[in-house]
Amino acid sequence: MVQKCLFPAAGYGTRFLPATKAQAKEMLPIVNKPLIQYGVEEALEAGMKYVGFVTGRTKRAIADHFDISYELEREISGTSKEKYLESIRYVMNNGIFSFTRQPEMKGLGHAILCGETLMGNEAFGVILADDLCLPEEVGGEGVMAQMAKIHQETGCSVVALMEVPKETISKYGVIAGEQISDDQYRVTDMVEKPAVEDAPSNLAIIGRYILTPDIFDIIRNTPPGKNGEIQLTDALLAQAKQGKVIGYKFKGMRFDCGSVKGFVDATNYVFENVYSD
Repeated sequence: MVQKCLFPAAGYGTRFLPATKAQAKEMLPIVNKPLIQYGVEEALEAGMKYVGFVTGRTKRAIADHFDISYELEREISGTSKEKYLESIRYVMNNGIFSFTRQPEMKGLGHAILCGETLMGNEAFGVILADDLCLPEEVGGEGVMAQMAKIHQETGCSVVALMEVPKETISKYGVIAGEQISDDQYRVTDMVEKPAVEDAPSNLAIIGRYILTPDIFDIIRNTPPGKNGEIQLTDALLAQAKQGKVIGYKFKGMRFDCGSVKGFVDATNYVFENVYSD
């Protein structure tokens, strides 16, 4: 059973400037809950109670969010406002949190490598918090829980896939693979942010992964790729060449909350379908 989940959360969030000048983009709220908490709740639902964060400067609010605020809690104790802390108290009571820093921005692969001491020598999940994934129905099974079952069955790394329009394909890592069931592919090739004419398919990788621990040694030996960054896609390709990566077309909805439009769409959806005062 996969028990650990890593949250790379050291990026600058430049698409949300000036809002992210002094606060983490992962702390931007979807209605009344920060993005990072949605991700942690998804990890806990999948049985991943050991949660690691790779952060950077200006990201202290993430650690503070998953800690007790004595002054606030004393102030609202016994009042009608106390109910607003129920969801974060649940997370704090059921998760075990650890933190490290990525000292410089050198790509997602490098951020994951920075989390090696938190994850250890076992398979682990990875959630990119600005990809908000929600079940098809309120209370349904989350994406990470779905992927954990596939890892348990196969022992392979698992990447979440969705079909995307051709005109947006250059924003994603894209796979080629052999279809082995209605929603699973054995990945044979991966290309990071290809031009439309170079894309091997329209199946894009989104921000959910389960990685086997050999990924750390692979990343260590992966040279910088596009934009001079160490790309996770390049490291996963080495596993894929050995037939050890499964692509999974998940059941649920995904909002790109790294973009303003996606963030607004997610806020509207949660307010109308999930949020309750």
